[in-house]
Amino acid sequence: MSSTFQVGTILMKEWPGMAQLFQLETEPCLENWSLIKTLDGSSLDGKVREAGWNFFFMAAEVKVMFFGVPRTTKMQNALQRILAKVKRQHFNGLEITGIAVSHFLGVPYVTLSAHSRHMQQGCYLDTSKERQASQGSMESDKS
Repeated sequence: MSSTFQVGTILMKEWPGMAQLFQLETEPCLENWSLIKTLDGSSLDGKVREAGWNFFFMAAEVKVMFFGVPRTTKMQNALQRILAKVKRQHFNGLEITGIAVSHFLGVPYVTLSAHSRHMQQGCYLDTSKERQASQGSMESDKS
């Protein structure tokens, strides 16, 4: 698990062959999600397009807040909360787009913002049911 998260960090839901297909260096992160190392969203988008795939960016921003400073365990918990919020949309990626540290009456707090991302072959975004079925088939391929 990486000790630092920053704006531009990409998490992808693991599926067989993903790292090899796009020549990615990944690191296990949370449950079946991996952190894409050394690439931000723009760089990864370029690699995905070179392979003839698309990497969609969803406009809806998801935010969570926690008290304290941005330490690894608190950031992991915040990411888990964000992933729980977007789970039913069945997107296979997430990009951290904001980490804001603030204070209220001397108490530090952090607002973590993220946008869902989705990697697929087609140029038109699959429906939620199609994304769910695709992820289900990828899960069964792992077995």
